[in-house]
Amino acid sequence: MRVAHFGHSCVLVELDGVKILFDPGNFSHGFEGVTGLDAIAVTHQHPDHIDAHRIEALIEGNPGARLLCDPQTAQLRGEPWEAVHAGDVLTVGEMQITGGGGRHAVIHPEIRVIDNTVFQLGTPADPARFVHPGDSLWVPPVPVGVLALPAVAPWMKISEAVDYLRAVHPRVALPIHYGIISPAAQGIYFGRLSEMRPPDSDFVVIEPEDQADLATA
Repeated sequence: MRVAHFGHSCVLVELDGVKILFDPGNFSHGFEGVTGLDAIAVTHQHPDHIDAHRIEALIEGNPGARLLCDPQTAQLRGEPWEAVHAGDVLTVGEMQITGGGGRHAVIHPEIRVIDNTVFQLGTPADPARFVHPGDSLWVPPVPVGVLALPAVAPWMKISEAVDYLRAVHPRVALPIHYGIISPAAQGIYFGRLSEMRPPDSDFVVIEPEDQADLATA
């Protein structure tokens, strides 16, 4: 599996000959010229996960890409966006995509909770080789290969990030969603997550606009 990180929650996953770009939001950079995508997947409607000013050019550059998203984003944007609900199973090329979760993490009791689809990529035998949870702490019911791990968020304490990492227990944890803090502060969060992860989970940081090959088994 090859993963490229474009900052914050935007990652490009190449797996089994399929290329899927996740959450091209307004804190992410470098994804604008990506072509050859089989799908663009958006976990939820917040602008740090879908940049309304740049998404149309990305779509135009990838006319063959399926557009997958949570149900509310599909309602807001209309066709050809496809709603992926929790429990939905679909295929893109040779890859199986399974929807999970369904709801965004609670930011504050007075703020409306919106839809958030967790995307799980894999095969029928190994359905969660890669998991992008968006803004949620939903734990997949199957073993996880690579977890795109929310590291910093206004809806989450660092203890919750650690507990989520331990609950999912992936083979590889890849921190995302840290575009909201200064680069000088990243070590505070990465240090805790690396030190407190399950001992057999690797913690791998991919710098923005860099990429890495990750083993999923």
